[in-house]
Amino acid sequence: MYNSMLDCFKKTYRAEGYFGMYRGSAVNILLITPEKAIKLAANDFFRHHLTTANGSLPITRQMAAGGLAGLCQIVITTPMELLKIQMQDAGRVAAQAKAAGKTLPKVSATSIAMELVRTKGITGLYKGTGATALRDVSFSIVYFPLFATLNALGPRRDDGSNEAVFWCSFLSGCAAGSMAALAVNPFDVVKTRLQALKKAEGEMQFNGVADCIGKTLKHEGVTAFFKGGLCRMIVIAPLFGIAQMVYFLGVAEALLGTKSGNK
Repeated sequence: MYNSMLDCFKKTYRAEGYFGMYRGSAVNILLITPEKAIKLAANDFFRHHLTTANGSLPITRQMAAGGLAGLCQIVITTPMELLKIQMQDAGRVAAQAKAAGKTLPKVSATSIAMELVRTKGITGLYKGTGATALRDVSFSIVYFPLFATLNALGPRRDDGSNEAVFWCSFLSGCAAGSMAALAVNPFDVVKTRLQALKKAEGEMQFNGVADCIGKTLKHEGVTAFFKGGLCRMIVIAPLFGIAQMVYFLGVAEALLGTKSGNK
C-alpha cells in the first residue's frame, strides 16, 4: 500500500489528517516510561552482578546483561506494542475495507484491550511475546555494550569522574540506538506482522515466528525484513539519546533527594 516513508505520510495525511500520525500515542505516553525504566535499571542491575571480581566487565557479560534487561522489559512492551499497532494500522485496514465496500467501526486502545481480555483473558494482551522477546533481547544485546563503549570515549563531568557529560550520553544513545534498531529491524517486521490482529482482505495470515519468516521470504524476499528501517532509526535514535541523557543526569535521584551513583 505504501511505496516509501514519504508516500506513507502523504496517504495517511490525505485519509486521516495530520492527527492520523498520532494514532497510538496515548498507549505510548502511558507505557513508554515504565518500559524504559525497567530496561535501563535492569541493565545496570545485571551489569553490577556480572562484573568480575577484579572489577572488569567483558563484552560477553555486557551482552548478557543487555539481553537479560531486554527480557525483563517485555512484560510492558508486548501489550504496549500490541495495542499501538492496532491503533496505527486501523486507518489502513479501514481504507482497504472501504475500497471493498465495507465499513469498519472505529476502535480505541481501551476497547481493543477489553475485548482481548474478555475473549482470551490477560494472555490475549501478550500475543506475539516470542517475537517481541526476539526483537528486544537482540536489540539490547547490541545496544547496551555499544552505548557503554561510545559513552566511555567522551569527556567526563569532572576530573576523576567516570560519568560522561550529558551531551556525550545523548549522542552515544542516538548512535547506539539507531545502529541497534537497524540491526534488529527484521525481528521488528516479524513482530509487527504477528501482532496485527485485523488483516485487510487478501493479506497473509501467520502462525508463528517461523511461519512469518518463511512466508515473507517466499513472497517478498529478504528486503522485506528491512521495511521501515529508516523510520525506526529516526525514532529510536532520539528516544534512546534522551532516555540515556536523563538517566545519567540523575533526575530521578534528584527528585527523590538521593545521591546519583556512578553507572
